[in-house]
Amino acid sequence: MRLLSLLLTVSLTLALAYYIYIPLPDAIQQPWKLMILDAYLRTAFHVASLKQWLGFDHHTRSFRQFTFGFEGILKEFLSTESSAGAVPGVKVSDISFAGIPVRVYEPPAGGEGHLRRGLMYFHGGGWALGTTKKGPYDITNRMVSDELNTVVVSVEYRLYPDVHFPVPYLDCLAAAKHFLSPEVLAKYSIDPDRVAVAGDSAGGNLAAAVAQEISVDDSMSVKFSVQALIYPVLQALDFNTPSYLQNQYIPVLYRTSMIQFWLQYLNIDLSLMPEFLVNNHSALQHSSLTPELRSRLDWNVLLTQKYKKNYKPVIVEKGSEGFLKKVPGLLDVRAVPLLAGPEVLAKCPRAYILTCEHDVLRDDGLMYVRRLQDAGVAVTSDHYEDGFHGCFSLTSWPLEFDVGKKALRGYLSWLQNNL
Repeated sequence: MRLLSLLLTVSLTLALAYYIYIPLPDAIQQPWKLMILDAYLRTAFHVASLKQWLGFDHHTRSFRQFTFGFEGILKEFLSTESSAGAVPGVKVSDISFAGIPVRVYEPPAGGEGHLRRGLMYFHGGGWALGTTKKGPYDITNRMVSDELNTVVVSVEYRLYPDVHFPVPYLDCLAAAKHFLSPEVLAKYSIDPDRVAVAGDSAGGNLAAAVAQEISVDDSMSVKFSVQALIYPVLQALDFNTPSYLQNQYIPVLYRTSMIQFWLQYLNIDLSLMPEFLVNNHSALQHSSLTPELRSRLDWNVLLTQKYKKNYKPVIVEKGSEGFLKKVPGLLDVRAVPLLAGPEVLAKCPRAYILTCEHDVLRDDGLMYVRRLQDAGVAVTSDHYEDGFHGCFSLTSWPLEFDVGKKALRGYLSWLQNNL
């Protein structure tokens, strides 16, 4: 009986280790911590999918609940009620800007007698997950408000499956225009020459798109002075860039996961994922995808050899017939900021773009760095060789990564010096 119990224990331990273990690059520090986080997320996704199959709820809503529950378990360490998250004196208000829910963080220094910085933040999560009111986003925005004497406005834009593109973008744009109005800036004692827009991942996509639109809108008397993009997702036409292939199995954002986020956002049938994996959706036969547009995301030109390595472009002659006409969002700069023309980019604000070596979105960010620079925009490219997608938000114990703390400190330092 004891032998049977021992064999069972050993078998379960080995099975658990097999489930958790995934090979990671040597450059990634604290690999087992990342593996355990990834195992939890994979398990949550499978359970959420099962709940949808059983007819209980949409898998995305269920997955959200699992992530919120995980944050609840770690509340002592990650929530604003913990010593790690609490920032004494920061005033937090949940209100709305132009009908869009936002959370406003006002620094303890107040605005009496002097003007303060302003920053609007769009959270990540594939346009489907995330919230401004819990966990890392709340902690980071409190930190920015306190350390940089900044009024931070974090936007709770609507998410999939309730909405698709362009609704999240329009929510963010409406909130941004309200924030930049002279009346609102005066109300919060914000210097109109020191207002930033920032976001990570899908939030970086929204921040880049909103910054572009505001920069060319002549009706706006106040515009963003800087933009800070944290591993932004910027294009959906080439899922075979070097970083997509190199990092396709690196957590916490797999190549197939990012494609699924795009399909959901643009309201495309998920069964078409195989077409996107091989770039059939951007085949040469599509006349609407002109050579000029292709050049705006040609990584073979925009990336240096260090990042191109030995990868070759995947160019399809004939793919899905009429696909781009059926899904115009694939060529809409409001969804795909990397496709913006040089005349638009030239008007964009100074930029900080953070990229991670072990992230499928690395090349999206690096290509945008090059395109902005070519358009004459001053850009700070902050690349982390030991970074992975999501590390920026993993800065509090027990989900504390050294590279995450470095990335967060780099972001804060840049804002301190440039905003």
